[in-house]
Amino acid sequence: MPRRVLEGVVVSDKADKTAVVRVERREMHPVYKKYIKLHKKYAAHDPENKCKIGQKVEIVEVAPVSKTKKWLVRFLSEEKN
Repeated sequence: MPRRVLEGVVVSDKADKTAVVRVERREMHPVYKKYIKLHKKYAAHDPENKCKIGQKVEIVEVAPVSKTKKWLVRFLSEEKN
């Protein structure tokens, strides 16, 4: 089964080996038929503490690392090369 991959922006890097990533998505309103922005924050595992606030990253679904961390940070620049 393929792993889910989401793209977002790092909003917090204060915790050790953890980055909080905000992922935005657009969804159509069922009544008004306009697109609205929805967001959710995910705690992602960052083993080398490389993440900085404001950085765009991808997060990949992995086996649970802790109670709240079920995602792994993957940098966009590494994937392009």
